[in-house]
Amino acid sequence: MTHWFHRNPLKATAPVSFNYYGVAAGPPASKICNDLRTSRARLLELFTDLSCNPEMMKNAADSYFSLLQGFINSLDESTQESKLRYIQNFKWTDTLQGHVPSAQQDAVFELISMGFNVALWYTKYASRLAGKENITEDEAKEVHRSLKIAAGIFKHLKESHIPKLITPAEKGRDLEARLIEAYIIQCQAEAQEVTIARAIELKHAPGLIAALAYETANFYQKADHTLSSLEPAYSAKWRKYLHLKMCFYTAYAYCYHGQTLLASDKCGEAIRSLQEAEKLYAKAEALCKEYGETKGPGPTVKPSGHLFFRKLGNLVKNTLEKCQRENGFMPNPSPMKK
Repeated sequence: MTHWFHRNPLKATAPVSFNYYGVAAGPPASKICNDLRTSRARLLELFTDLSCNPEMMKNAADSYFSLLQGFINSLDESTQESKLRYIQNFKWTDTLQGHVPSAQQDAVFELISMGFNVALWYTKYASRLAGKENITEDEAKEVHRSLKIAAGIFKHLKESHIPKLITPAEKGRDLEARLIEAYIIQCQAEAQEVTIARAIELKHAPGLIAALAYETANFYQKADHTLSSLEPAYSAKWRKYLHLKMCFYTAYAYCYHGQTLLASDKCGEAIRSLQEAEKLYAKAEALCKEYGETKGPGPTVKPSGHLFFRKLGNLVKNTLEKCQRENGFMPNPSPMKK
């Protein structure tokens, strides 16, 4: 099954020369600074390189972060921080607040910001792969794996590195707890979308699919609630996506719950469940239109025209008609007059 995911833009950053004349003296120190400069530039290039794969990204990220650790941790492996931690100023833009940069003279800020972009890259890679028609089982597993890696990176940054910043994260910006948490939950929800698609393809029990869909809808509702106190000018489009996905997967849950009821000869209850699915699908369709018209970070698309969306509409319609037929609500067609 093909998927559609909303994506916020990558963070942008100012160039860093890592030239420390009078501080980094001698060939070994100069080589480390040069390696830092080239490995950072290489990693930034890969973020927008469509041929980049997870192995290339991991190798480039490991190369840069291993060198950057020398600016964060003391080389004698003590608990003290490196004397170089505050030697360089780093500037990064925000995924929601556009070209307005944040700057901190702190290597930990650089580690977090670059790590944030690495996580975003994994979500974008997953989105590109998931958007293909006729996605294979191996590709679906790769999408799921990439989203799990992204969620893990966001979680690690939130728990292990952001608390170490001397200057706290600004409210409403990427490194603030609400935004990081929303990214984590969105990754979990989208990974579960892949699980649902796989369960449908393998014709698992409708009750199981309904339960997974309901849980996925709850993930999206939780992510939306996390962003509810943010400035609407920056978060409105993202929240429309989360809200429409919540309605969409609640409709999925009612649709497959209806199938379970129908299999138990509970036609009346099945019809009510499918009618609820129909209402939620219509609500999701309206939100799709609002999403396309809402200004803000993210792509300009019409999700209601996407295959993943249209397939559910047909499924709800056909299942409801089946329920009504079996319940005797739909009259038999009149015989043709001669």
